[in-house]
This record gives sequence, C-alpha cells and structure tokens, in this order.
Amino acid sequence: MDFEPYRGELVAYCYRLAGSFHEAEDLVQETMLRAWKARERYDRTRATVRTWLYRIATNVCLTAIEGHARRPLPSGLGAPSDDPGAPLTPAFDVPWLQPFPDARFDVGVRADMRLALVAAMQILPPRQRAVLVLREVLEFSAAEVADQLGTTVPAVNSALQRARAALTEAGGVEEISEPDDPQVRAVIGRYARAFEAADVPALVRLLTDDAVLEMPPVPLWYRGSHDYGLFMRRVFGMRGTGWGVRCLTANGQPALAAYAPEPGGGHHLHTLQVFTVTGGRVARNVVFADPAVFEAFDLPRRISFDELDRER
Repeated sequence: MDFEPYRGELVAYCYRLAGSFHEAEDLVQETMLRAWKARERYDRTRATVRTWLYRIATNVCLTAIEGHARRPLPSGLGAPSDDPGAPLTPAFDVPWLQPFPDARFDVGVRADMRLALVAAMQILPPRQRAVLVLREVLEFSAAEVADQLGTTVPAVNSALQRARAALTEAGGVEEISEPDDPQVRAVIGRYARAFEAADVPALVRLLTDDAVLEMPPVPLWYRGSHDYGLFMRRVFGMRGTGWGVRCLTANGQPALAAYAPEPGGGHHLHTLQVFTVTGGRVARNVVFADPAVFEAFDLPRRISFDELDRER
C-alpha cells in the first residue's frame, strides 16, 4: 500500500487542526506509521485508503491537541498597543500559530488555510475543529465523519453548526484576494519596493485605515495605518535602510522574506511577513521572527545583494 501520495494533503489537514507546520509533519509521520502497522486489517469494502488514512490522522491529531493550549496570534490575546516604542519582548511560553510553507506541498486550493481562519479555528474545541475541516474543507459526508470520530450523524451536524457560529462570531471568514491576482501582485510589489527603500509614507499609502501589524513571538500588536507607520519608522531607525526582500507565499497569501542590511555587506534574514490584501490595500501583516519558521520555508539566513538582484 502506497501512502505517500496522501502525505501533502494530510500535512495540510493536521496543520489546520494543530496550527503548527512542524507538529503537523510529526503527526502525519505518526499517521503513516500506524497505517503501515495496521495495513493487514484495512478493509477496502468499508472505506477507501484516503478515508481510512484520514480516520487515523484524526485520531492522532485529537490525541495530540486535546487539552493543549490553542495557538494564537497576538491579536487574539488582547487589545492593540498604542505605544510604537513598546519593548519588543518575545513571549516564548506561548505556543504561537505558525505559517504554512506553500512551496513544500501541493495541496491545491488554499483559501481554507488563511492565517486568520486557522487562528479563528483554534478557538474551537478539537472535535469541532475536526468536524469543520472534514465536512467543509475536505467534503466528507456526515456519515463518513461520524465513522471517523466514532459518533453519530446528528452529533456531527450539531458540532458543525456550533463551529460555523463560533467562526462567524470570531470574524475568521473574511474574503481576501488570491496571491496570484494581478492587483495583489502589484500591491505587494509596491510594498516590497517601499520596504526596501525604507519609505514609510509609501508603505502607509498602501495600507487600509485599520491595518493590523502583529509580530509573534512578540505579544504586542498595532491597529491603524498611523501606528503601523510609526512602528516602521522605529524598525528602519534601528536596522537602517537598504533592505532586501524575496517574494513567496504562505497559507495561500502573499509573503515576503525580509533581509536586513549587515554592516560589512550582504543581508541577514530578519522576518517572514504574511499579508492579507483586501480592496487593493494591505489589511494585515503578520511578521514572523521565529527561526523555526525560517527553517520550514527553507530560507537562507544570509544572502548577498547580487543574489537578491538576480531574483528580481
């Protein structure tokens, strides 16, 4: 039995439940191991290999995340800061939500993997989270989900209804543009050029009035183009000008790897920034500085200016 063709979609599934790419990879490895050990007991008259694997993956995920703290973004923990000069103290005790590296797996449509949606799903109890993804995203029938979770169809339908209501209340279902939309590419291109030039007024002009900037593992966050701009002035004042960027995608959203200039020449990896673009403006920027995130995206830690030029 060949399970490898299902690895990518299983990683995406486990990521939606766990909120961590690294944890999702481990959960899928455990799923594959359990499936291999149980392969002689697989009954093809009862379920397809794919459905059987999802049942195993669901059990693995629920066991792993049951009772664990949810993975939030800073905006899910409290009110925005009004001090652009606040200390940037990381909170390493918080299990922060991680982005998903699109280039690692071909999992098809990623609209259901948006950072805001995955963050909102973290508020759901684990079984509701599983029901929502299995029914709404993967389109398993209520009977199949009931079998996977060892429950009844009415219980599945009830859990799905509660999950939908909770997500609507949390605001995790907004419509945003696709990263390959020409308008989105143009906005991110202008943002990248303004960022490289440390041109704060140009950056601010690309933002919505209530744009959000958050920076896990730092727990503070900002709302509004004014505070966003003041904070960016602080960043460029601390790190200097002459930045470089690489364009990529994460969670089906446009993203930039930002490289800060080094005194002796060259650039070092500073952050991975994941954007939400709505109506031709940047509505949210989630800025990740966790080295584990850089590793998941296979980003080089240092890069020369010539290398950045060649990528343009």
